[in-house]
Amino acid sequence: MSVLTSTTETVHKDKQYLVQLDGLRFIAVTLVMIDHWLGEQNQLPLGYFGVNLFFVLSGFLITRILIQSKQADDRLQRSHGHSLRQFYIRRSIRIFPIYYLTLVVLAIVGFQAARENLVWFLTYTQNFWIIIHQTWFGALDHLWSLAVEEQYYIFFPFLVLFIPLRHLPRLLIGLIGIAFLLRIYLFATQAPWMVQFVFMPTCLDAFGFGGVLAYLLVFRRDQFARIVGNTGFLLAGLALYALNIYLMSTTTPARNVFTDVFDRFFTSLFCFFIIGKSVIGFGGPLKFILENPISNYLGRVSYGLYLFHNIVFNYYHTPPDFITVRAWNRILRELPFLVTSGAETTVKFLFFYVLTVVVATVSWFVIEKPINQLKDRFAY
Repeated sequence: MSVLTSTTETVHKDKQYLVQLDGLRFIAVTLVMIDHWLGEQNQLPLGYFGVNLFFVLSGFLITRILIQSKQADDRLQRSHGHSLRQFYIRRSIRIFPIYYLTLVVLAIVGFQAARENLVWFLTYTQNFWIIIHQTWFGALDHLWSLAVEEQYYIFFPFLVLFIPLRHLPRLLIGLIGIAFLLRIYLFATQAPWMVQFVFMPTCLDAFGFGGVLAYLLVFRRDQFARIVGNTGFLLAGLALYALNIYLMSTTTPARNVFTDVFDRFFTSLFCFFIIGKSVIGFGGPLKFILENPISNYLGRVSYGLYLFHNIVFNYYHTPPDFITVRAWNRILRELPFLVTSGAETTVKFLFFYVLTVVVATVSWFVIEKPINQLKDRFAY
């Protein structure tokens, strides 16, 4: 019996929905929050790991959707244009409304980064602005990753839907290779590190690893089970990732071949095994963490959490007179023992986390979920 039979415990009534992936979304966005909120107190690249986990997860889910849509087109003898249209409509319904609404509101209320660079954000080209200007947007820095994802969505569906599926493995491996070689070229030519960090083609190995995972799940289920069900492979992925982190931190200068070339590759490889294992289903404490109702809910609203968290607070960019910072300072004045007891950092993180969850919850129930229900009209 295949190891995949155990996934029945981790799947909702919708057999396409894997419960533990919501738990991974919760973990990914929480790592990003830790990175952006704790500043110098955190020395690990947690935010980078969280974003890469999102990229690999996107590559997995999008590739699986497109493969299954293409199979349905072939089975029903219809044009792949149907699946292409449904894909873009459904993506637009899920992503655009709250994104554009947030940017427009920020621009109207005078949020400087949004007002001055609104066209770049509206066209999902903010990562190009970063490359051109070699600087960041402040509290809207994190939106570069959304631009990368949207740019990936522009071309990748065409590749899957209009290239024979037998060529898909070579295509995905090619994307991984292109990204890796491009980062080598940029490093060798001493291009600014921001280029490899936010440029969509240099992120393709993350999406490619996710795509390989989806291909194995759909077409090579026994091989999928042997690979991701092997704890040794997961631990090997962790060891390679940890080794690269060590080499990153001990090699001079601070930006080196391990940070600029190998980091995304080994991070994505580790995420490949984490996501694959989640599809089969982690057991023990990890099963509880990934499947409990709180993790599942936070995973479902993770888009809102990611979108709003830097606006709620950013260690480097939020001014001291911002409403959320003033609220936190008021708490410290009322509860001075938080500082003397050493609990300030933990409580501060929880305070901003709860605020962000509240904002994301309002966004989910008032805007995102009602609009998201329109996707039912555009089923694959």
